[in-house]
Amino acid sequence: MTQVLLCGAAIVALSLGIRHGFGLWLQPITMERGWTRETFALAMAVQNIAWGLAGPFAGAVADRFGAFRVLVTGALLYAAGLVLMALATSGLAFTGSAGVMLGMAQAGTTYAVIYGVIGRNVPADKRSWAMGVAAAAGSFGQFLMVPVENWLMASFGWQEALFLLGCAALAIVPLAFGLKEPKTPATHGGTHQSIGAALHEAFGYPSFRLLMAGYFVCGFQVVFIGVHMPSYLKDRGLSPDVATMALALIGLFNVFGTYASGLIGQRWPKRYLLSSIYLFRAIAIALFLWLPLTPSSVYLFSSVMGLLWLSTVPATNAVVAQIFGVRYLSMLGGFVFLSHQVGSFLGVWLGGIVKRECDAGAETVPSRY
Repeated sequence: MTQVLLCGAAIVALSLGIRHGFGLWLQPITMERGWTRETFALAMAVQNIAWGLAGPFAGAVADRFGAFRVLVTGALLYAAGLVLMALATSGLAFTGSAGVMLGMAQAGTTYAVIYGVIGRNVPADKRSWAMGVAAAAGSFGQFLMVPVENWLMASFGWQEALFLLGCAALAIVPLAFGLKEPKTPATHGGTHQSIGAALHEAFGYPSFRLLMAGYFVCGFQVVFIGVHMPSYLKDRGLSPDVATMALALIGLFNVFGTYASGLIGQRWPKRYLLSSIYLFRAIAIALFLWLPLTPSSVYLFSSVMGLLWLSTVPATNAVVAQIFGVRYLSMLGGFVFLSHQVGSFLGVWLGGIVKRECDAGAETVPSRY
């Protein structure tokens, strides 16, 4: 169990840590290539939807053959996508690399696959806690990698920084050996339910559909904030360091939030936990928009949002495992996450459209974005 947790947490930390800093590339890439922010936003939106669409398939392969092959394939795609993202000179090429390739890579190197292994190797009475540990690791990756990525860009340039991150992504390959499973994982209880029967059961269950609806909202919120907040703060006259610190604070406090969510999920009904998280998020966003924008208000908002950022992840996946078991946990978790990524797609893409419309009307209507 310890090996699974350590290797799984390290993979999630690296994979999510790299992607959480993508908002820092928006301005340098669009300025050098002469693209609009909508071009960058569309690629990030495609990345999220590609991640979501590939998730159930990656999960099904991991459930059937073990996570190792999926993780290695995802790591190679991640490295190639980052390199091609740096070399892309057209919007189409950028969308193909930063969007499609990186989205598919993340499907094979993040929660759905890792949680399936955890679910099959951690006792039920510790499962929510273990998922919280993995989610906290992803948050620590964000806290660690965002300043590192900012430093790489300042020291070597944005293209070279992407090349170096591509090399870093290959570290997932040796870590994947710690998650090797038999070709056909144990069925835990002797069930021989088919994939089709598992899907029919899950989608016919109201709680599963509600989980997907909640995750849609989650995806819209966090990706909109992660991609567009750095440029929003710069547009409002705040230092670029404020945006970097804001993303780092989200990652830092997310470590505590996700770990606490895993612990609370062991003791408190998970439906109440999830409802509370979504309620507090809505309150935090409303207060951020209402209060005057200052570095202090940004840091406070980022800290609060960090506590709530990925705290939905361990609780949501633990609910899936609790209701449907662990045999198809990666696949069912992938379908729930698909809903999350549809929300992410709309959040990041619509944010770019809103920015374009605000710029178009800037001569007559002062923009706050």
